[in-house]
Amino acid sequence: MSSIVVIGAGASGLFAAGLCAERGNNVTLVEKMPRCARKVLITGKGRCNVTNADYDINSIISSVTDNPRFLYSSLSDFMPYDTIAFFEERGVKTKIERGNRVFPVSDKAVDIVDCLVDFAVSNGVKIIHSAAESFEFNSDKTKIEALILESGERLEAERFALCTGGKSYPLTGSTGDGYELAESAGHSITEIKPGLVGMNIHENWVSDCQGLSLKNVSFKLYEDSKIVYSDFGEMLFTHFGISGPMVLSASMLVGDLKKHRYYAEIDLKPALETEKLDLRIQRDFEKNRNKNFINALSELLPSKIIPSIVSLSKIPPSQKVNQITKEQRSSLVNVIKCLRLEIVSLRPIDEAIITRGGVSIKEINPKTMQSKLISNLWFAGEIIDVAAFTGGYNLQIAFSTGNACAKSMGEIEND
Repeated sequence: MSSIVVIGAGASGLFAAGLCAERGNNVTLVEKMPRCARKVLITGKGRCNVTNADYDINSIISSVTDNPRFLYSSLSDFMPYDTIAFFEERGVKTKIERGNRVFPVSDKAVDIVDCLVDFAVSNGVKIIHSAAESFEFNSDKTKIEALILESGERLEAERFALCTGGKSYPLTGSTGDGYELAESAGHSITEIKPGLVGMNIHENWVSDCQGLSLKNVSFKLYEDSKIVYSDFGEMLFTHFGISGPMVLSASMLVGDLKKHRYYAEIDLKPALETEKLDLRIQRDFEKNRNKNFINALSELLPSKIIPSIVSLSKIPPSQKVNQITKEQRSSLVNVIKCLRLEIVSLRPIDEAIITRGGVSIKEINPKTMQSKLISNLWFAGEIIDVAAFTGGYNLQIAFSTGNACAKSMGEIEND
């Protein structure tokens, strides 16, 4: 039996701690917040998109944007169907929604959190609610001897795991403390950036559409003149620009805004080809031939965006519909099919769903999550420099790396 300290009681920490304890180890879990897995509680708008029912490893890997090859082994060893089975076997029934997103049938993230906490506690994990202050090393700094808590308590153990998450949603406890602990152990931290986050947009008219949610639209992200992301689904206009599922995923592919120009292109009517949209508009115009242009689009577009579309089309809002020319109609079709928005910047990290960057993968064994620098240190979850699109992939990474970490930490012979 080994003595193990896991730092951070999020998804990866609770899972790793529970698995280590299940294997008969003496496990202490350190969490600075008064409640475990605060961030899991708010994922999926409080519903918790726990994984993605994508059972092809290559497809899963293609949804990982940051260092996908590093995750091949851990994801192969603990797949989404393993995650689903874990919760189902413990009474949390799941369902699959659009895009293979998996949620608890109850639509309550707290059911996922309670299951993880019960799994850890029922296997004998001791949870201490205190911040981790520092590591105490041996003389040549090749091994950790103890963890010093903010309370002053000294926790000795044979093995340690850092599962503290990143810097996004700091109110949930993700304030980057784990990076400092990792750096004190000699590890490198790659640049920390927001991931899965909204975009600030140059065009002023966007703020007039604040609160408008668009469904079944096409979204493309351009880097200079090259399409780097394309999707179909939902997006949202906000006071600062745009957000929503497609926008969040696209944000993962926004690079250096000083070196490249990034812009989004939205097709408001992707089901209609250009010619068919023009015919649809002609039919609408025929029905409203004596109306002013601005009053003739209510069956075609959401009312909140109509003034902006009218302005962008360059057709005078008071022009009678029966006076609109073919060229003007063509301009309207082009605006609806190719609504372009220039991206100024991404929203700050405290609004991001995940953190990009973290402990360098070059210093971690991808099969075991064990540090290559400190013999008795492991990592799991968001603290590692890995990240993926929305859809449950990031929580799956937490479970897969937590599993790899626990298998290695909990099963190797005592030092």
